[in-house]
Amino acid sequence: MNSVPHGGAAAEGTVPPRFRRPGIGAWLLLIVVLAFLVHGYASGVAVYPATILEGVEPAIEFASDALPPDLSRAAPIAIALVETFEIALLGTLIGVVASVPLAIMGARNTTPGRLVHLASRALIALFRTIPDLVWGLIFVVTVGLGPQAGVLAIAADVTGFCGRFFADSVEDVDQGLIDGLSATGASSAGIVAGAVVPSVLPSWVGTTMFSLEQATRSSVVLGIVGAGGIGVELTTSMQLLRYDEALAIILSIFVVVLGVERVAAAVRRRLG
Repeated sequence: MNSVPHGGAAAEGTVPPRFRRPGIGAWLLLIVVLAFLVHGYASGVAVYPATILEGVEPAIEFASDALPPDLSRAAPIAIALVETFEIALLGTLIGVVASVPLAIMGARNTTPGRLVHLASRALIALFRTIPDLVWGLIFVVTVGLGPQAGVLAIAADVTGFCGRFFADSVEDVDQGLIDGLSATGASSAGIVAGAVVPSVLPSWVGTTMFSLEQATRSSVVLGIVGAGGIGVELTTSMQLLRYDEALAIILSIFVVVLGVERVAAAVRRRLG
């Protein structure tokens, strides 16, 4: 007969709970979600099997028109791809630089004051709340069509994304490091440069690389609203029903995005 250590759960005749009993808040949330699903189904926001089956024939027609991909405009496509990556790279750089002071002022352990903390967090939330496509529309209106609008839209989106995660990583810094430098009479800038930045730099670099991946994908979509890049070429090809040319553009986008993701993943592994 197997013995059970004294004081164990089995010795006391109890079984560890696998699920916590949902509270009233969880039930209310479930009811709200179900209400949205039912309303969406009733109003047509649903995917029906019949609709999918009806779309098989048009999908086959699109594939037959798109294959093989048309590479006759390889040079203009390559130029647009380079512009797309440059938009993503420059926008990411501007967004990261802008997010650093926001993160330091938005972190509880490095902020100059509560009002500054709240204002910084609110600004970060604003940048995060507005989608990059909406930023693209806003900057197309303000600075005009072209890659400048795309760079600014990427910068705004990255500022919100990096600002949030940069601030969270600053708040996770060992308070003992900050208190140690503070005890020696170091200034606030000295504490940030001597204790905070060295501790969070690997995390910041990893977040930056992830932002570059996201920005590369976003810069493609931004071109659709006139913010420069390969999205303009793709929209034109689709509107003119040149599906073979559109497929060539899609495949080239896939190669560039995959390459950026692989390089970013390699950098993150080195940091880890």
